[in-house]
Amino acid sequence: MSDPRPIGVFDSGVGGLTVLSEILRRLPKESTVYLGDNARAPYGVRSIEEIRRFSSECLDELVARDVKAIVVACNSSSAAALEHLRERYDLPILGVVRPGAAAAALATRNGRIGVIATPATVRSRAYFAAIKDENPALHVYEQPAPELVPLVEAGRLDGRDVEAAVRRSVAPLFGLTEALVPLPYSRPPDEPIDTLLLGCTHYPLLRAVISSVAGPGTAVVDSAAATASSLAELLGINALEASPGAPVMHYQLTTGDAAAFARTAARLFGPQFGAVSHVELGAQLAVAEA
Repeated sequence: MSDPRPIGVFDSGVGGLTVLSEILRRLPKESTVYLGDNARAPYGVRSIEEIRRFSSECLDELVARDVKAIVVACNSSSAAALEHLRERYDLPILGVVRPGAAAAALATRNGRIGVIATPATVRSRAYFAAIKDENPALHVYEQPAPELVPLVEAGRLDGRDVEAAVRRSVAPLFGLTEALVPLPYSRPPDEPIDTLLLGCTHYPLLRAVISSVAGPGTAVVDSAAATASSLAELLGINALEASPGAPVMHYQLTTGDAAAFARTAARLFGPQFGAVSHVELGAQLAVAEA
């Protein structure tokens, strides 16, 4: 038994294409529909209520296109809205927090894991809880990194200003400076971390700079590959795999400027994703929210 329907992939912008890339590599016979809510990105500075509402509108669009499963390739949405979304829709929905947490728990050698993420993801403490579920003995240190998503959305992946932003973002996790955003759990580690978890799907696009700043003794982990593997398992368990030889189609949608999205995606990933279409999700998009 097979299911040729596409897999839906959702993110607040272009960052989720890091997950889509891994899905295409891991599951080449599957079709996909990707939706980036670029008109309202970034999600990480928004309230939980906004994130849930925006995420629901995006998933409504994917469900209307008859997807068989959905990957919420947005850490802010996975952290703030995943359970809400699972209650709302009658199809398998996979987030990126759990796979990333499992990968980080396996990577650490000294039991000290740093997490950089959007403010909304850090506030949710989703990574803290997920890593502790994997191994309660691990020490987890979270740090908001609000500067990084706008850089990626603008296609800026290197340069002195990018390196400076990355250094400001990770320095508190190495005890080099106080946290930019004071939070009771953003204290510097009592011993150096040996694993840095990229808790936003935009951040892997800055991996070269992040790895350079973190140093060779730090394992840098993201959730893309782990999420693709979890998706393959989910499809198998639910008998949703496409059969070999079935037509494979990939569609990219954005609530923002389709041409700008296509240019950014091509600059970051090459031509693999093809054409991009604009989609309207309702009256909410008519008014820009600060």
